[in-house]
This record gives sequence, structure tokens and C-alpha cells, in this order.
Amino acid sequence: MNQALTALLLRDLQLENPTENLFSEEDLLQWLAHQVAYLIAYRLDFLMSLMYRLDISEAKVRAAISPMQAQSTHIALAQLIMERQKERLLTKQYYQQPNIDGMEDCLKW
Repeated sequence: MNQALTALLLRDLQLENPTENLFSEEDLLQWLAHQVAYLIAYRLDFLMSLMYRLDISEAKVRAAISPMQAQSTHIALAQLIMERQKERLLTKQYYQQPNIDGMEDCLKW
């Protein structure tokens, strides 16, 4: 699941492949938090748009960026992004459609 999660994060955040190997979920979270910190500093509009497109609750985002939050903002937002991407992967797996034999031939023009 880690590889699928990494691929989904790279695609949705429009990022390059990480140079280091991200074997554990904690490594992936730290790498993502670093990327989110960069987005906060230089591409905040893109980050907020991304949160909307990923369908992350506005209330959760507000809580993550609150000064009362115990964690750093970039870590809290990275956790929200990872949680949402995991939900998306599970949904895709649950509703995965089987390949229909011969369907490719029917769709050829």
C-alpha cells in the first residue's frame, strides 16, 4: 500500500519522485510534511486548492492551521492529506471493477 500511496501523493501534489527510499509510513509522512512546508511558504494557493480537490474537510484544515494546534501546521496538514489518500485507495480497492473479457474489442473503432 505504501507504493500506491506514494504514487497517488506524487501525482496529486505534482511532485517529483523522492530521491530517498520511503520504506515506512513514518518516512513517507516526514517527506510529505517537508513538501507541505514548501507549499505553505511558496505555493499556498496551490496547497489550499489541493485540499479542496482532495475533498478534505474545511473544518479539519482550519483545525490543522489553528495556532492552538499542538503540532506544526505542515505536519498536521500532511497527516490530513495522507489520511484522505489512504481513504481513496481503500475506496478504489473496494469498488474495483473486474476486467470484462473481450471488452477491448468492443471499444475499438
